[in-house]
Amino acid sequence: MQFNRLVRSLAAASLALATAMPALAQKTVLNVYTALETDQLKAYQESFNKTHPDIEIKWTRDSTGIITAKLLAEKSKPVADMVMGVAATSMVVFEQEGMLQPYAPAHLKSLNPRFRAVSNPPAWVGMNVWGAAICYNLVELQKQGLPRIDSWNDLLRPEFKGKIVMPNPNSSGTGFLDVTAWLQMFGEKGGWAYMDKLHENVAVYTHSGSKPCVMAGNGEFPVGISFEYRANTIRAKGAPIDIIFPKEGLGWDIESFAIVKGTPQLDAAKQLADWASSREANALYAKNFAVVAWPGITTRLKYVPADYEQRLVKNDFEKIGKQRATVLAEWQKRYSTKSEPKK
Repeated sequence: MQFNRLVRSLAAASLALATAMPALAQKTVLNVYTALETDQLKAYQESFNKTHPDIEIKWTRDSTGIITAKLLAEKSKPVADMVMGVAATSMVVFEQEGMLQPYAPAHLKSLNPRFRAVSNPPAWVGMNVWGAAICYNLVELQKQGLPRIDSWNDLLRPEFKGKIVMPNPNSSGTGFLDVTAWLQMFGEKGGWAYMDKLHENVAVYTHSGSKPCVMAGNGEFPVGISFEYRANTIRAKGAPIDIIFPKEGLGWDIESFAIVKGTPQLDAAKQLADWASSREANALYAKNFAVVAWPGITTRLKYVPADYEQRLVKNDFEKIGKQRATVLAEWQKRYSTKSEPKK
């Protein structure tokens, strides 16, 4: 009798396992290319998976320029199903190349209309603004007798020769938003003249927008041109930095999401897009950034000024996107000799 019960128990367990296996096999894997910071991804994924546990996000993460180049290289044979947390200026390029699947996510009407492509339905939709900031190590300021910084032009002073690090715009979206801001604020001729002088004071161009602030926080270099999220987090952790928002204006871009045309996981990609446009998602973005796509959702970031949005330069994303390749080629020709080696 005991033997028969054992056989029946084993048979029941085998049946249960066999029934469960197809369900496990049906879990959808969504390949998402992103330039979001690594320390942001976990919260976003956990929030999405609360309502979509059957979709597994497989992140491919790198700096904006590298992700942009990777997507363009794979244009004829896409690997990504979706792009998330990548600059609107890159999205414009993808749209021009016919690489994106237009889609109006569930909460599109609740979002600020400037946070989207002009096409209808939009090829891409924005999440949040990220913009320029300077990280200045106060210990090094005192130790080296360096002057205070209030403006972009202060970085041209001879005391800063070899003491500044900034991101390479070919690799970093932060670097690119700096370059395009200077070209807009100072005019094309004046912008390149400004960068020529700045180049004399730059020690190295990094391939990450975060790295200059990390280096400044560690005291490796006194000044790091970076962006407000990383500056805010590094100062909040106790690094002896002051965060400067130059008075002439701040370069910025919009972290955005889009579906890659031809993805075999279109339904899953639409579900992630719907979540990315939701109030819940925007509330998470607001924990990291001062300006998000959903009006009225804000979190006061301790070291970011209340008038931050008013300091942003005027951006024409369509124009910037169309000029992207030309601007980057000119920058590379002029300044790449100081760029850090690629890994």
